[in-house]
Amino acid sequence: MITIPRILACSILLIAAANLYAQEEAAVQSGSQEAQAADDSALLAAFELYKQHRKSGALDETESLAKRVIEIAIRTKGPRSSEAASALTNLAIVQHQTGQFGPAQQNFQAAVEIIEEIEDRLNSKLVNPLKGLAAAQLEAGRPDLASSTYDRAVHVTHVNDGPHNLGQLPLLESLSEAKLRMGELDLATTVQDRISALNARHYDFQSLEFVPSLMRRAAWQHRAGLIYDSRTTYRRAIRLIESQVGKSDVRLINPLLLIGRSFFFIDFSGTSTYGAPTMVSGELYIKRAVRIANKHSDSDWKTLVVAKLALGDFYMYDRNSQRARAVYREIWNLLSEDDARLDFRQEQLEEVVILRQRNLPQYLPDSNADGKAATDSTVLQGTVSMTYDVSTHGRAFNIKLVEANPPEFQEMQKLVQREIRRRIFRPRFENAEAVVSTSQLLIHSYFYRQSDLDALRGPAKKTAKN
Repeated sequence: MITIPRILACSILLIAAANLYAQEEAAVQSGSQEAQAADDSALLAAFELYKQHRKSGALDETESLAKRVIEIAIRTKGPRSSEAASALTNLAIVQHQTGQFGPAQQNFQAAVEIIEEIEDRLNSKLVNPLKGLAAAQLEAGRPDLASSTYDRAVHVTHVNDGPHNLGQLPLLESLSEAKLRMGELDLATTVQDRISALNARHYDFQSLEFVPSLMRRAAWQHRAGLIYDSRTTYRRAIRLIESQVGKSDVRLINPLLLIGRSFFFIDFSGTSTYGAPTMVSGELYIKRAVRIANKHSDSDWKTLVVAKLALGDFYMYDRNSQRARAVYREIWNLLSEDDARLDFRQEQLEEVVILRQRNLPQYLPDSNADGKAATDSTVLQGTVSMTYDVSTHGRAFNIKLVEANPPEFQEMQKLVQREIRRRIFRPRFENAEAVVSTSQLLIHSYFYRQSDLDALRGPAKKTAKN
């Protein structure tokens, strides 16, 4: 028979055991919490160090730190965690900045897959790695893939923030660029129209808030070769500024200079119905910008110098070297008045500056004969390197081929040589006088398909055998 004292004794032992177990559990839990806190602290410290190095521009050290963040994230949070996805994205960003587009794509894609697994395929966290993935695809010569990826990122923003959210604007800008690189000007313009519609929905047409969107559209039109259309958009921005703050406001200087510089270029698009204005129009816009920079109280020395440089550049383009040199000499003296201005003088006058250039093709012409970017999976990168001299009149001469890899694509070599001849430069200055600059180097990288190279090498091999 179990007596009462024995029952009490057992109860006391059970209570003591329970208390001891509770204490052990508390100790384990406390240790676990301390360990977790230490892991979180280490991850945060590594991430902060990564951000500091990235901000400083030390990319090699930043890449090493990004890999360290990944190691800590995987060890503390697991390989399929949001922290691991963020760490992979950070590494991919650095790899993209250093031109490692293949590894960048792999890490962006890995981050996307993790987020899809732990969240879903429409989660807002996908936007950043998708944007990075598309950018890496674009720079790796696959605008077709980039276009699809940007499209998906835009769709994710629609699901999470609505179809009219302004957060999608950078994605649409990049999507338009991808379409442009594919030679699909009409589709690129359609995307730009979507951007304009979004801005119009959110901003008053007559508000100064609408000016930045007009300026971005004009810049894109210029880059797309729609020079007449870009001038029309710049004029619209100018009229809007004038209607809101007057005709002498300092905010007019930038669009006036940009529309003036647009006269350095010729519209070959054939898509505009606007007539070509005279060359004098460009000079008038720039001179007006100079007057505003001279008189406006909000203007400073740099604003005035930039405006005067544009005027000197116009005369250089117009082959009026005498007037150009007079303006440049005036700028040299203005920038020599203060030691704080010498760095700007070196950047703008003591080095050769390209005033007019057309974008060289990023794809071998034969690979893009139908107006589409190459979609072959075996896309490779070639280079053409040339040296040239720049005269005191701002034109290139003594153009020489240094290296072409592969050498078979002679048409690309001719395109690069023609582009150098067509370019206009601001010559280099010494003691306020223009001098000849020798041994300028241009390295042009482009994409081609292995099949294109094989097609050229095939007949060559047959000729050699015969």
